[in-house]
Amino acid sequence: MAEICLTLPSMGRPIRMLSMSADQKRELERIRNAPTSPQRLVRRAQIVLLRASGCTQVQTAAAAGVNRPVVILWERRFADWGLAGLEDAAGRGRKASIPEAKRELVITQATKPPADRTRWSVRTMARRAGISPASVQRVWAANEIKPHLVRTFKLSNDPHFEAKFWDVIGLYLQPPAKALVLCCDEKSQCQALERTQPGLPLGLGHIRTRTHDYTRHGTVTLFAALNYLDGKILSTTAERHTHLEWLAFLKKVHRQTPPELALHLIVDNYATHKHPTVVAWLAKHPRVHVHFTPTGSSWLNLVERFFRNLTEDVVREGSFESVGALTSAINIYLANHNLAPKPFRWKAEGAAILEKIRRARAAQPPSNV
Repeated sequence: MAEICLTLPSMGRPIRMLSMSADQKRELERIRNAPTSPQRLVRRAQIVLLRASGCTQVQTAAAAGVNRPVVILWERRFADWGLAGLEDAAGRGRKASIPEAKRELVITQATKPPADRTRWSVRTMARRAGISPASVQRVWAANEIKPHLVRTFKLSNDPHFEAKFWDVIGLYLQPPAKALVLCCDEKSQCQALERTQPGLPLGLGHIRTRTHDYTRHGTVTLFAALNYLDGKILSTTAERHTHLEWLAFLKKVHRQTPPELALHLIVDNYATHKHPTVVAWLAKHPRVHVHFTPTGSSWLNLVERFFRNLTEDVVREGSFESVGALTSAINIYLANHNLAPKPFRWKAEGAAILEKIRRARAAQPPSNV
């Protein structure tokens, strides 16, 4: 908007223009034209620019949509204090409705739950502080205090953590030539649960339903090896998960992979993986190399990510009248996955992960054990 005022020759006293520097004019124009500027500040900048362009106070008031005393106020404040004069004076606006002492109590006591509770709720804290639950919620939200949320964690105590960590990460970031990297593990205790009554399917206007109770029909264990290169799964199912079933699975992997390729298996520290019988078999098959994740760090094994998908897509939501029905559903899911596999790619930087773990260990309170 250009600051142009049309004035007629008059015998009255001349118009007293508002003076400003070139830098002040550029900043006022920036404020007026910026889409993020508050409207009250835009109007004040417009008033000052109009007066500096030669408009009378009456013309400026008409152009800005205000009355003449408002124009007088802001041109005077600009003349006295410059750009700072256009800001709101300290103390303006609605006063805080929560006394500072109560606000401090709501914040400081949030980490100190009462003796008979594990945490504060907004209602119990409201009763304690003598304010409304909504006020407690606003104070907590403003300070990012979330007593209702808990994050689970596991810090490995493995004395050789970093060596094992880099061993596994190295296989992901730089897979060896003429070799297969297989992320191996067993998903044990997959329960065949049958809901006692059929639920309603998802439909317009209502969500799916299912009964809270169920009948147990037994469990099955899935042994799986995720090929890091192409995302395919080698698998087998068994009733148990002892070292005998694990060894049988290793033999299957050995048979069904090209013999000219070395096999690098990423596994966790489950006892069956280190059984003397398994160790003896590995000694006789030198093309099979086992890489153990650090203790308590199964998150390094990418097959766990696939197991999460399997749980969400098949096991958790299904209703199975027998172990055979559950096994069939798992095998169908695996077959469909292998028709169009999508590999998981490790992208996190190892140094950043280790730094995060070091910070977590430093922040961890001392053990009571």
